[in-house]
Order: sequence, then C-alpha cells, then structure tokens
Amino acid sequence: MYKIQVFNKISQKGLELLGKDKYILGTDIQEPDGILVRSQELKNMDLPSSLKAIARAGVGVNNIPIDSCSEKGIIVFNTPGANANAVKELTICGLLLASRKIIEGIEWTNSLSNEDGPIDKKVEQGKKAFKGGEIKGKRLGVIGLGAIGVLVANAAHSLDMEVLGYDPFMSIDSAWNLSRGVDKAETLQELLEKSDFITIHVPLLEQTKYMIGREEFSLMKKGVKLLNFSRNELIDVVALKEAIEEGIVDKYVTDFPEEEILGMDEVLCVPHLGASTAESEENCAIMAVNELKDYLENGNIRNSVNYPECVMPRRSPSYRISIVNHNIPNMVGQITTLLADAHINIDNLLNKSKGKYAYTLLDVAEQPTKEIIDSIENIEGIIRVRVL
Repeated sequence: MYKIQVFNKISQKGLELLGKDKYILGTDIQEPDGILVRSQELKNMDLPSSLKAIARAGVGVNNIPIDSCSEKGIIVFNTPGANANAVKELTICGLLLASRKIIEGIEWTNSLSNEDGPIDKKVEQGKKAFKGGEIKGKRLGVIGLGAIGVLVANAAHSLDMEVLGYDPFMSIDSAWNLSRGVDKAETLQELLEKSDFITIHVPLLEQTKYMIGREEFSLMKKGVKLLNFSRNELIDVVALKEAIEEGIVDKYVTDFPEEEILGMDEVLCVPHLGASTAESEENCAIMAVNELKDYLENGNIRNSVNYPECVMPRRSPSYRISIVNHNIPNMVGQITTLLADAHINIDNLLNKSKGKYAYTLLDVAEQPTKEIIDSIENIEGIIRVRVL
C-alpha cells in the first residue's frame, strides 16, 4: 500500500483515481510515500525519508523546497497546461478590461440613485466618460509561447488582433499548436517596440525575474496596455509606476496585486483568479494524481521540475529497477556491471539527466536480491533505489 499525504482541498475527481486497494490517503499520514499539494507551504516541513514524490496541483512550485527534494531523490511534479484554458480566458477578459473602461463604468453606475433624477438619463449623460477602444486591428505582443501563451495568441488572432509572439525556447508541441496567423518576433525588443498590448506568459526563474524594467519600458509605445497573468516578480514594480506616470503604460492589468500599485487609476488588480475555476482545479488534480501514481507504480517521470522526463513502457513479466542518482560519469556502467556479474539480464534500459541529477530505469527478467540492491545503493552518487 502506498501512503499519500494530502494538503489543501484536492478535487475528488483526482483523488478517486487512487484506488483504495493500493492507496491510503489522509492529512496526517505518517511516513508518506507521496504528497499531493496545492498552495500549502512545505519549505519548513521536515521531509521524511519515506517520501518519494511531491505532486503540485498547479504550475508554480515556489512553496516546495526544490533543492532539498532533489538532494534527497524526491521527484517534484507540477501540472503545466492543466489550467491553461482558465488563464487564457482571464487574459482575454483582461484585454477587454484594459481597452473599454468596463470596471470604471460599472463602479460609477453602481453609485447612481433616483434621488437626483432618472437613472437612464444620468447614464446617457455620463457614459461618455468611459469611452474606450476596440481590440480589433490592434497588435498584441505575447511574451512566452508555452501552453498558455499559445492559447492566448490563437484566441487573440481569432478576435482579429494582429499577434506578435516571442519565445526563443518554444517547444515543438507549441509550434505545432500555434496559429499560422501569429507572427514571430526575432527579439524581445522588436515585440516591445511594435505592440499596442503586451501580455506575459513565462515562468518565474532567476533569468526571468524583473525581465520588464526601466530599459524595457523605454522601448514600449506610449499608451501601451500591459497584462501580467504569470507572476508579479516578472515586472519591476518601481519601474512600472514610473512608466505609468510618464504615460508609457496606459493600463496595467495583473492577477498579482501588490501594495505599491493598489488603488492606482491605471491599474486593475485581479485577486489571483487565473486558475480559479472548477474545471481547472479538476484538471490539475487529475494530472497531479496521474503523475504521482505513474511514478510510484511504474517509476515513470512526467512533468518533473527537478528530474528529467523519463518514461518507459512496462513489459510483462519483468521487474523494474528505479534509480535516482547524481549525474556523474560511468554511473550506468557500474550498475549494469553489477547486474551482469549477478547473471541478471537487462530487457530494457532508459537513462536521462537534468543538470546535476539523473534517473535510470531498468527492466530485468528476474527479481534482484537484496544484496544486489544494496550493492547498487553503495555506488557513489546513488541517491535512491526502488524495485517495482
């Protein structure tokens, strides 16, 4: 039986995939094999030696101690793309809110009363203060063409916007899914200079932190409308305020409110609603559970943030050896030599690396003894060995 500790409210549609014949679920599980989590802070948690994997039902993993998990051979999963449609829809909403003064008009309308005359007349007299513009024919610059960025670009193109995308690391899958009507910017500078609207869809990494600062704002058109539904630290908020004061940024719409910009007329702060739909929460839970389940039962790694993608079909009858190790020379050679010396034939083998760490799957014809597993564990650089 695998023991799974569950933090936060994980959709039941996901949890139902963990059959009761193989899994025990709970919030106070001792010595768990796996953890399912959403926003719960785990950085101060004492990670038990039994823990093999953490699955985050969402994309951001800033609540998980990645470095510590990597050193202990704990695979950390996230769910890229599971909430993509929800974020796409909110981004399209943000484009319209930035263009049409809809919220400002609603707030003014709610302040009216019949005491000083008929409301319909007041509406007709006052609506000119909320005149906006249309997004049709305007150019939208999409920074980051991953799962969300591609959906946003395609949707904006279907709304008759001119779309300019920039992503030097775009995947093959994203390229296949991107509409042919989306133009490619060769540089970020080109996108910033040409766009009427700019939306950011990149992960928060060391190299992307504050990627939009004074220099980037200086390249933008006067009156640009900027959207951020990714992470607040992607934008230098001090430089943003300066750009608003100078008239460079006409409207800033963000899903990540910060005290420095709350209450500014040119800023619309959404309370982090990007993935807050029932459908998105279900999709994330199902994806996280399937990732965790496949790793615990089959040793397969999909969508890990700290270890390489490593998926190998299972053949029956066979035994599978799952090995987590440091990425150092001759590791596979030492492992296969040990198995050969024990007269154990290898039916299938897959080895992948990611930075300082590597992962190996081996299917063997007969069950390896405890002595063989102990010998593999004693190889310098081995972090964790499991037989499945």
